[in-house]
Amino acid sequence: MMKTQSLESIWGIVPVLVFVGAWEAVGRLNLFSGQFLLPPFSAVLKEFYQLTANGVLGKNFASSLIRVLIGLCSGSVAGIVVGVLMGWRNVLNKALNPIISLLYPIPALGWLPLLMLWIGINEILPITIIFICSFFPVVYNTATGIRNVDRGYIHAAETLGASNTRILFKVVIPLALPNIFTGLRLEAGMSWRVLVAAEMVAIPTGIGALLMQAESLVRVDIIMVCLIVLSVMSLLFEKLFALAERQMVGRWRDHA
Repeated sequence: MMKTQSLESIWGIVPVLVFVGAWEAVGRLNLFSGQFLLPPFSAVLKEFYQLTANGVLGKNFASSLIRVLIGLCSGSVAGIVVGVLMGWRNVLNKALNPIISLLYPIPALGWLPLLMLWIGINEILPITIIFICSFFPVVYNTATGIRNVDRGYIHAAETLGASNTRILFKVVIPLALPNIFTGLRLEAGMSWRVLVAAEMVAIPTGIGALLMQAESLVRVDIIMVCLIVLSVMSLLFEKLFALAERQMVGRWRDHA
């Protein structure tokens, strides 16, 4: 079994190695106006090291990471709370669902011009954009998960004398965890994409700002470094939530 998993992991890396090798070869062969427009992968790695060594990448990355963590955590917590209330209390669902349904389809970045007028161009702006990006999908998935819990489990808990609060926290929410984590996983990676767009438009620091500075200097290698960082962080956040889901759902099933 372990040998099979190892082989699967190796084969999963092969396409990445092929892609990197092709990238390096195309860059070295100067097929796209030389290394000006498509630097080899090795040159991008060299620039990554230089940006890290002089602190430019670390400073901008730290700014972006803090914004993502604040916006994602606050939006997710608020979304879970509102989603649980909507899913658990039908009267709240009827009151809030029309508003959520009306605002949910609006892209998070669609709020950017309005927020720039309301709160100005400052640190709160990208955090608010990420909050909006996280809040609505988490609300929707959480409320859906709560409402879809099999009523048989709830009736069984009521028969055993469990209070409504105990049923909610010990039965309903654990059963809704897969839906809740679906929303969290989706927005964990999306938050980085939204953040970069906000930083590119209005914020002087962060990975998005570094991207715009590199574009103005026609530094394709720096642009690619930023894109790689964004790709890795989006994937990492999604994997972390997937791991948290397996741990929490597995622990609940073990105690069930």
